[in-house]
Amino acid sequence: MSQSNPVPKNLQETHLNRARASLSLALSWYGNLRKPGQSSSNSQLAGLVKPELELLSTTLNKLDYNVIRIAAFGLVSRGKSAVLNALLGQKILQTGPLNGVTQYPRSVRWNPGGKVQVELIDTPGLDEIEGEARAQMAREVVRQSDLILFVVSGDITRTEYRALCELRQCQKPLILVFNKTDLYPDTDKTAIYNNLQQLGAANPQGKPLKPDEIVMVAAEPAPMEVRVEWSDGRVTHEWETPPPQIDELKQTILKILNREGRSLLALNALIQARDAQEAIAQKTINLRQEQAEDLIWQYTKYKALAVALNPIAFLDILGGTVADLALIRSLARLYGLPITSYEAGKILKTILFSSGGLLLGELGSSLLLGLGKSTAAIASGENPINVTAYAGTAITQGGIAGYGAYAVGKAAQVYLEKGCSWGQLGASTVIKEILAEVEPNTILYRLRQELEQFSFNGTSLH
Repeated sequence: MSQSNPVPKNLQETHLNRARASLSLALSWYGNLRKPGQSSSNSQLAGLVKPELELLSTTLNKLDYNVIRIAAFGLVSRGKSAVLNALLGQKILQTGPLNGVTQYPRSVRWNPGGKVQVELIDTPGLDEIEGEARAQMAREVVRQSDLILFVVSGDITRTEYRALCELRQCQKPLILVFNKTDLYPDTDKTAIYNNLQQLGAANPQGKPLKPDEIVMVAAEPAPMEVRVEWSDGRVTHEWETPPPQIDELKQTILKILNREGRSLLALNALIQARDAQEAIAQKTINLRQEQAEDLIWQYTKYKALAVALNPIAFLDILGGTVADLALIRSLARLYGLPITSYEAGKILKTILFSSGGLLLGELGSSLLLGLGKSTAAIASGENPINVTAYAGTAITQGGIAGYGAYAVGKAAQVYLEKGCSWGQLGASTVIKEILAEVEPNTILYRLRQELEQFSFNGTSLH
């Protein structure tokens, strides 16, 4: 197995503390919604986002218990329950030859030694016939899990590959478990292992899995016929079941938990918090869509007039920028989302540079028009024709400014859908900070690459 430096315990504790602080701050931000005496609009919103607020509170409480949840997933008859039983050292979870033995998620505590507390979660097969409800329960388990075991028993099928890709997109660290290796000759076993290394990344551009990310086991070996020679010369044949070959998986899990277990806890809590906050923001935006539209048009008209009537170049642009910042903060207040002037400026900057240069181009046009308008204003006292030129330039510049304000307002709504996950202790910010500190040879490093691919592109504020 590969060797790597562990994440220092004090750094892991720092990760946990950052996660606690982020969730506590989010709950304090949204706490006003649950206070008595709120307006009918806020009361309605409080009812809509109650599940997300409860999730934030529950997730914060779970951090204090330091219990790491490991869930086993895979298609039917791959031996998920057998793998967990082998780790436990006793047959607690039901296994059998028929599909669908596991009807619903079931969890058991596992004490692998030391101070590590682990909860193992067994799940229904992801491909069960008429089992969509059970598959949905399995997907809910993914959300709560800190580490995933994806169990296969040979070369990956197309259905398994799709399921693996879906799990990868859930942004959780994953170990690929090649079970039932006792059924294959050594040559076939090695060939399958090499194929799994390539396909297990679930991404054509992904790097092959490292030793910590793929393990071969025989959780419930098939009985073997053995020849027994007795002292009286008799020879008989009996069937014996070999012991499970599970030590490599157990040691891999323990190494991961000791090396980065608390960081896994922190990241899972932050990912859940980020998703909950985005859901809160989306529900708020949907509820107050009409008010937001009126607010955007109000600022659009204000900015257009302010820029058009200001005769001094640069000051009209500055006034327009102030109006854009005020619009972003007003939208945030309407949605009940926390935002500072600095964060509003960060959003505005991101909007300007992510608009494909369109808004920056409009800003440049407005500046040139502003200079022309200032020149016309100075000359208008001597030549009445310049008054007409001033008015025409002002109207054009005001129209451009109004367009920019409306575009900024609509774009700000998209960014505000991310809730309060930005900022110094925002969930997205802390996730990125933690992942920036992981070692290249850790299981979190691949998670970092996947999170960067799925989360920190397009509308990222970082």
